[in-house]
Formats: sequence, C-alpha cells, structure tokens
Amino acid sequence: MILTSFFKALSQLPDPRFRRVLMLGIGLTVALLFGAYAGVLWLVQTVTADGISLPWIGEVAWLGDLLSWGSVGLMIVLSVFLMVPVASAITSLFLDDVAQAVEDVHYPHLPQVPRGDFWEGLRDTVNFLGVLIGANIVAFVLYAMLPFLSVPIFFALNGYLLGAEYFQLAAMRRIGRAEAKILRKKHSGKVWIAGCLMALPLSIPLVNLVIPILGAATFTHLFHRLYLPLGSTSVQTSPDRAR
Repeated sequence: MILTSFFKALSQLPDPRFRRVLMLGIGLTVALLFGAYAGVLWLVQTVTADGISLPWIGEVAWLGDLLSWGSVGLMIVLSVFLMVPVASAITSLFLDDVAQAVEDVHYPHLPQVPRGDFWEGLRDTVNFLGVLIGANIVAFVLYAMLPFLSVPIFFALNGYLLGAEYFQLAAMRRIGRAEAKILRKKHSGKVWIAGCLMALPLSIPLVNLVIPILGAATFTHLFHRLYLPLGSTSVQTSPDRAR
C-alpha cells in the first residue's frame, strides 16, 4: 500500500503543476533565507557602528568586520540545516495544487474541493515550520549526546513529523480537520512508516527539495487507500474542510 502510493507519486513528478509548486517553494525559501541574512547583517552593523569596547583591551575597531564575515559563515551553515524544513513549510502553502493534480489524474470521479482559506493555511505553515525547526534543534542535542543513535533518531523524528503533517494535509481536504486527526491516529503506524520513507532522501542535497511535493502526492494516494478500503467512489467533501 505505502510503496504503491509512493511509486504512483514518483511517476507523476513530471506533472507541470508539481514543477510549479517546486519552483515556488524553492524561490520563496531562498528569498526568506536571504532576508534573514540581511536582517542579521543589519543587526551586526547597527550594534558595531560606533565600535565595540572590550574590558582590558579597549575599543576594537575590526570586531564589526569580523562579526559581519562570521555572519556569512553562520548563515551558510544554517541554510544547510534550515533549507529543507523551511522549504517544506513554505511548500505546504501550495500542496492543494499537488493533491488536486493527483486526484485529477488518479481519482477523476471525485468532486472538486474548494481551496482552503489562505490565512488559515499560512497559520498552519508557520506552526509546521516552528515544530520542524524546534524538533530538529532538540534532535541536534540528542545527536551530540547519543551519536550512535543519531540515524535512528533522525528517521524516527522526521518520519513522524513529515507523516503527520502530509497525511493531515491530504485528509482534511476531503474530510475536515477533526476527522483527519482521527483517521491519522487510527493508522498511525502506516503514516509513520510512510513518513520515514519520505525522510530517507532528506540528507541528499537537491533531491531533498522534492520531498514536500512527493510527500503530498504519496499521502494523497495513501489517504484514499485508507479511507476507501473497499474501493468505494463516494468520498464526500466535508464542510469542515478549513485548513
């Protein structure tokens, strides 16, 4: 069931709507990271504009330049770790398009789903981004404390987060937020395993940027397989469809 959903999603990657979401997600992510760096650089320059005085040393004129160049290195390092979670969160704003593309091709009998409220989607995106970053910061501490368990921790954590988020997004388009949570908990094992499958390419540069789209498509297939185990074609769009 999970592998079938994954390979169906993989086969649809050339879909123009998939590529559009990918480009939007990467473009906005790069813009956000550059904006964050500009903010850090402005802060450093503001703080060091009048020079910095250190105890027993006095005024150090070159410290501002050192901090400015140091901020470049810091943002490069942070971008390596933040690119995927930020791209995942931003791309989730456009995952309706991915899910709709999947349903148009594989489930054309289903009624159209009205788009969710943009501000509700933005709120969910910010929440998801906060959870992803916070959880991975905690994970870095665990990696340092338990290096021999770093790989299992990475896959267990990111598999859970990706699985829960993408299944929730796919399910609540059709059955609403409340019922989507119930369905996710009922099939938590399958959702977690599918999430771990999505986590596998996270450590591969560039390939990891496709994960939000591949995840949304995979979990759209998985939702339909779990919600309609008997092959029924009577999925209803819940009035509680709000994101």
